[in-house]
Amino acid sequence: MQSYLAEFIPEHKDEILDKWMKSMKEKGGAPFHSDEGVVFEKTSRDFVEVILARLTKSNHEYEKQLGEFSERIVTLGWPLTFATTGIQILGDIVYNLMMNHNPDAVFEKHREFWEIFREWTNAVQNEFVNAYTTIWEKTISLQQSALKELSAPLIPVFDKIAVLPLVGTIDSERARQIMENLLYGIVKNKSEVVLIDITGVPVVDTVVAHHLIQAANAVRLVGSRCMLVGIRAEIAHTLTNLGIKLNHITTTSTLQRGIEQALEMTGRKIVEWEG
Repeated sequence: MQSYLAEFIPEHKDEILDKWMKSMKEKGGAPFHSDEGVVFEKTSRDFVEVILARLTKSNHEYEKQLGEFSERIVTLGWPLTFATTGIQILGDIVYNLMMNHNPDAVFEKHREFWEIFREWTNAVQNEFVNAYTTIWEKTISLQQSALKELSAPLIPVFDKIAVLPLVGTIDSERARQIMENLLYGIVKNKSEVVLIDITGVPVVDTVVAHHLIQAANAVRLVGSRCMLVGIRAEIAHTLTNLGIKLNHITTTSTLQRGIEQALEMTGRKIVEWEG
């Protein structure tokens, strides 16, 4: 019966694929924009090939194919539920087609057929979940490593003056990393003035403002002065509406103005030299 199943699916693969794609589009749950139609069709074909490989290829070949496919759909952003639902729908399509094309062959050994069929679909689903989860965890780990790199080290720009440029969103975990880098950099570079540049931070809400205030307080505790630069008009408006006061923190709208003030704080200034 397993050999019959392994022969039947390749023979009717195009019909199975057409029915599967139609059902999945009706279900929704994945991107189906017009410009992604080709990607979806190619990925759908590969999806059916992976499931078929469970019956027709060696374990090594199947595991390799499954891992590569899982990595691709994680990259595409397809959710795990989309894949698991797809396996269930594919199983129903194959079963109904087999019943329609050769009901006698199925009914003769119905119990044997059903056990083999259930073992096949359940095994594929479990293995797919494991592969997807492994790839996802690997992706998250790489993102966390990248996040640490983005949690900018303190950059000395002049003697006693350093800048901490921030880019992207700031959550609690990243705020902790920023704080560590900030304090370590101040001690290492013997910085007297630190400019925290939030030009690249898209949103400053209550939580982000709280983290920034904590960072400024920590800077003062180690004997340095802190400036918050890159305060755009919309951020100033948001902070005002939220009732967040930065009276004890020097702020400027641009990094350039911040550096000018930092130089004044350390007894220096920029002058134009005419040759």
